[in-house]
Amino acid sequence: MSESRTAKVTDSAAGHPSVSMALGALFVSASAVLIHLSGASPGTASFYRCLLALPVLVPLALLERGREGRRESRRESTVPARRRAVTLAAGALFAGDMLLWTAAIDEVGAGLSTVLVNVQVVIVPLLALLVDREPPPRRFVVSLPFLLLGVVLASGVAEGGAGGSRPLLGTVHAVLAAVCYSGFLFLLRRGGQQGQAVQSYLWVTVAAAGAALAAGALWQGVDPAPGWTAVGWLALVALFGQVLGWLLVAVAAPRLASHVGAILLLLTPVGALVLGWAVLGEHPSPLQLAGCAVILASGTFATTRSARDS
Repeated sequence: MSESRTAKVTDSAAGHPSVSMALGALFVSASAVLIHLSGASPGTASFYRCLLALPVLVPLALLERGREGRRESRRESTVPARRRAVTLAAGALFAGDMLLWTAAIDEVGAGLSTVLVNVQVVIVPLLALLVDREPPPRRFVVSLPFLLLGVVLASGVAEGGAGGSRPLLGTVHAVLAAVCYSGFLFLLRRGGQQGQAVQSYLWVTVAAAGAALAAGALWQGVDPAPGWTAVGWLALVALFGQVLGWLLVAVAAPRLASHVGAILLLLTPVGALVLGWAVLGEHPSPLQLAGCAVILASGTFATTRSARDS
């Protein structure tokens, strides 16, 4: 995809944030299947998916900077260091989420790790309430039990889908991944509220690559030459996940209430379930399909109603 076409995608994201967030979540859902096909370790996969996204993100960031003109560039030079610190912290949390979640899939099983990581639907609005004093609307609170029920059903835990080689350690890793994921989403939204979303996301990706390389080297290792087959799959992760997926999320998130963004990101496990069936031959059970339906129905209720009341 050319930089001009990707730029048009980001412009559309700014005008239709709910649709863009949903599309971003669906693009991100391809990451799990592609990482599985690559066979790479958590550190290798996390580092390369960020590194391979930079050749696309850098021109997009320069294009955004050029469109803003000199006036905006001068204003950017006066931005305090705290904003840079926010983007770097978001990148470090993103790397932590990628590393811990990838490890937890094998340790505790895909089902339970999916449930725990998607606790972000509760943590992100809670952070917004505690830090930004942004109270979630009553309709979100009403739909929350149904959303969590849908996540549990879609994961397969209700049918004994939890497993893995090291359940206790995997549970710890999955919980820590959920905390990192929630912090990343919260900071990503805050960092983009002041504009220049693509430039901010570029720095997030750079920070995530550095953190993944450092932490991965100390934990399970990073393969500097994983082979062309693995690199090919990870390049697709970079395209669909890092560029198309998370860039859409980064542009749309500041324009949505925190609870709306958290709900729409629940489309990620739904998309992963469908792709697992189509690509890997995994067959979702009737309960898992019911869980997907519950997630979609509850998310639609919470987002459309809250938008109508605002």
